[in-house]
Amino acid sequence: MALKNFKELVAAVGSGDTKRVVVAAAHDEHALEAVLKASSEGIINYTLVGKKNDIIEISKSLGHVVDEADIVDVEDVKDASFRAVELIREGKGDFLMKGKVDTGVLLKEVVNKETGIGTGGVMSHLIIMEVPQYHKLLAITDGGMLIAPKLDQKAGMIKNSVKFFHRLGVETPKVACLAAVEKVNPKMPETVDGEELKKMALAGEFGDCYVEGPISCDLSFSKEAAEIKGYESPVTGDPDILIMPSIAAGNIASKILICLAGASLAGCVLGAKVPIVVTSRGSSFEEKYYSLLLCAAQVK
Repeated sequence: MALKNFKELVAAVGSGDTKRVVVAAAHDEHALEAVLKASSEGIINYTLVGKKNDIIEISKSLGHVVDEADIVDVEDVKDASFRAVELIREGKGDFLMKGKVDTGVLLKEVVNKETGIGTGGVMSHLIIMEVPQYHKLLAITDGGMLIAPKLDQKAGMIKNSVKFFHRLGVETPKVACLAAVEKVNPKMPETVDGEELKKMALAGEFGDCYVEGPISCDLSFSKEAAEIKGYESPVTGDPDILIMPSIAAGNIASKILICLAGASLAGCVLGAKVPIVVTSRGSSFEEKYYSLLLCAAQVK
């Protein structure tokens, strides 16, 4: 059953076993606020890697006393990223979270072939949005990592996002491979990819899901528009996951929904050995909190 909103997500994650997050460069107010709130709710435990004194002071300002045994004192953010990834690799944490460090610095440690936690597959960014006008949580991929994904990368994006939704309890996620038109046009690569991705889904390459493509945005969300055009698909009017033709499209779509439709969001990186909470350093506490819960929900 699809989750309707982030409130249902909190309830779903709170009913499971406690997971441990490892935070890289944890001396970040919003990251710590999210972690400490989730910890106080009994959802997670934590290991905080970063500047010890700053972590203690920020935590105190938030009304929390952090056990020094849960802090790994590392001054440099690159070293903190390396150590956080190392702890995950050693089995001392269930998932990873970015603190006060550039995403590129952390992901460089994640994908390091000798010391990282990559799997050799496609890593992709997933945005989960609660849109007031939509009846359930909606995913957009990729909006933060793959600039101009090729067919194999889009296939990886689908595999990652479908697996993600299965773990949220959605048995058969509905995937829309978005394009400007519904017909294949060799001059529009996303239409060619959409058709091929649908074939791959029908061949069982993505597990239990529906993949539709190419499909326009209006037909994805309006069953009535699809009926007028004679476009039949279980995805119309009810998509869970939107596969974007580029990072620009994903970024623009998500920000339009935030600015004009009052949407709220969470985000994570999938495809490594563990899910990774990756949000902008300027992201709100709420975004980091919900992103934290989404990753916790992925850990079995």
